Amino acid sequence: MSTSSPSSPDEVRRNRILSSKLYFDVPITKDPIIYSTSYDISFLGIEKLHPFDSSKWGRICQFLVENGVLDRERIVEPLEATKDDLLVVHTQSYLNSLKISLNVAKITEVAPVAVGGTILAAKLAKERGCAINVGGGFHHCCADEGGGFCAYADISLCIHYAFVRLNISRVMIIDLDAHQGNGHERDFSDDRRVYILDMYNPNIYPLDFEARRYIDQRVEVPSGTTTEDYLAKLDEALQVAEKAFDPEMVIYNAGTDILDGDPLGRLRISPDGVAIRDEKVFRFARDKNIPLVMLTSGGYMKSSARVIADSIINLSNKSLITMGGSI
Repeated sequence: MSTSSPSSPDEVRRNRILSSKLYFDVPITKDPIIYSTSYDISFLGIEKLHPFDSSKWGRICQFLVENGVLDRERIVEPLEATKDDLLVVHTQSYLNSLKISLNVAKITEVAPVAVGGTILAAKLAKERGCAINVGGGFHHCCADEGGGFCAYADISLCIHYAFVRLNISRVMIIDLDAHQGNGHERDFSDDRRVYILDMYNPNIYPLDFEARRYIDQRVEVPSGTTTEDYLAKLDEALQVAEKAFDPEMVIYNAGTDILDGDPLGRLRISPDGVAIRDEKVFRFARDKNIPLVMLTSGGYMKSSARVIADSIINLSNKSLITMGGSI
């Protein structure tokens, strides 16, 4: 018999998840690509001075359409996360703090609809085998603190929804953004249902040494790491992860700030290296028939959109993601 009272935190969280409208049935005529024009941030021109490419997500879809891989009518448009949805992970005091312009300026303003896209991606991945949110991956945000262009903890929210609505009990986060994913690491610090493989540059932001203690599998790739060395470390890491944990879902944070020339990532990975990296992770999940959610995360050069689109095209050509409205 459960000892939880109706007002216990776990019960309140569960009720919020069960009453949410973010999960909805996606017609089979749609592709497992999630995007909304609301993802693309505009600050009356100020965004042009910001290191984050705020139009990246829209340009990814445009490239896919131009290459004949994606039809705009087949894109899945998510719903915006409400305050109740966000409270599944975030504290009320943190959400209140986002109303203060100075706090938002320290983070960035990310539309809650991108959070809804990440959450929905898990449901779509379970149904189709994989799903890509063309956006999301705000891995520096935890329940009560944001940072690093991340205002909402979409990865943590996605996982909690999967626990309740998809009956998922074991999730592996494969975080291959150049930066340490300290947000989800803090959120799941004492949760054995979540296994975290984080491959990151230890010499750059966020330098969160406390959160590093919560990483199950830490793979450090210092500034200047080249494509060959990076991919070799990834192969080894995936082999270790396969033996260490048996997930029912993989959340793949696929940042392109690992690209050679990225001003914030400081690694030296080629565009082809990014495509090979993504292919390796997709094969890792497919070989074990594990649903995979891909998030595009960080990437601070104009070339990132093209690199992401080319990688998705490669995944489609290799039949690692099914496009064209059928499965």
